[in-house]
Amino acid sequence: MARKDGRTADALRPVTIERGWSAQAEGSALISVGSTKVLCTASVQPTVPRWMAGKGKGWVTAEYSMLPRSTNERMDRESVKGRIGGRTHEISRLVGRSLRAVVDMKALGELSIVVDCDVLQADGGTRCASITGAYVALAEAIEWAKAQKRIPASANPLIDSVSAISVGIVDGAPMLDLAYVEDSKAETDMNVVVTGRGLFVEVQGTAEGAPFDRTELGALLDLATGGCDELAAIQRSVLA
Repeated sequence: MARKDGRTADALRPVTIERGWSAQAEGSALISVGSTKVLCTASVQPTVPRWMAGKGKGWVTAEYSMLPRSTNERMDRESVKGRIGGRTHEISRLVGRSLRAVVDMKALGELSIVVDCDVLQADGGTRCASITGAYVALAEAIEWAKAQKRIPASANPLIDSVSAISVGIVDGAPMLDLAYVEDSKAETDMNVVVTGRGLFVEVQGTAEGAPFDRTELGALLDLATGGCDELAAIQRSVLA
């Protein structure tokens, strides 16, 4: 089924990942998925949360935000409003969980890595792009920590890769990697986080219109795993 941008139902938008984008951060990646652009920066910190101190383990967490003019109309900064919105909290936790799923905290040692995901331009799939780009920034930060002897050269904190993609049912057809115009009218909307080995970290699916059946769920998951396979290959190429 042809889409407005000419893609087939099982095609990703054009994806590019530029690593080392920030000169200041220990790890960074600018990811573009179609018109969605997210800057991911990873900061290595020499301490862990107080509740983890002395356990010989590290910690990985993430924060997500959208710039005021990342959307068609300007939004106020949440810091100016004086509170962080529920959606922002939810996505921040999702990105953090996704990264921790592929990190050996003992191999990391008592270091913390904080990955900030800032949406520069939004056209659907910002949380998925954040996870995919955040992994590259995290990998780069771990390389930096090894070079600085913060992590032993023999340690391997990354046990797998992780990426994420959106899928949905639009006009009755399962589709991969929804742009905003598709996401806004989807009968079913789903975000799927998958490791490089093809294991699921998280599946967030909602029937916005008509409920979906088991066959449609299977079709959506097949699309998602295929899309994440492609994203994992891009990540490997960028980090090679």
